[in-house]
Amino acid sequence: MINHVMGRTSPNLLPRISRLLQKFGGNLKLARLRRKYSAETVALRTGITRRTLSKVEHGDPAVALGVYARVMQVLRLEDDLAQLAVDDVLGRKLQDAGLTPRRRAPKKSSANRLQDTPSKNEIEG
Repeated sequence: MINHVMGRTSPNLLPRISRLLQKFGGNLKLARLRRKYSAETVALRTGITRRTLSKVEHGDPAVALGVYARVMQVLRLEDDLAQLAVDDVLGRKLQDAGLTPRRRAPKKSSANRLQDTPSKNEIEG
């Protein structure tokens, strides 16, 4: 489900996911403050407005992931992106259970297709 707020769409998230985003935004704000960077400086270096930076620091889900990544780059935290989705516990369990995606049948080569196609004489015959 999607909420429409003043001509803009905002995705509905589970409360747990919303809290994680808010914590992430708060961590970015703390990182900015530890470096003694003003909001204006980070926004300028990131190429966004101070209002958008405020949304990032509050964990707004409508802000693009790329904007979060650029803020992390300005704060020199971009290497932390490599930690996202690293530990795929569910995926490993599914793999261990032997669940594999369906495999497609092999494609017929063009020579096989020509052999499978009835000739004009066979059709008229």
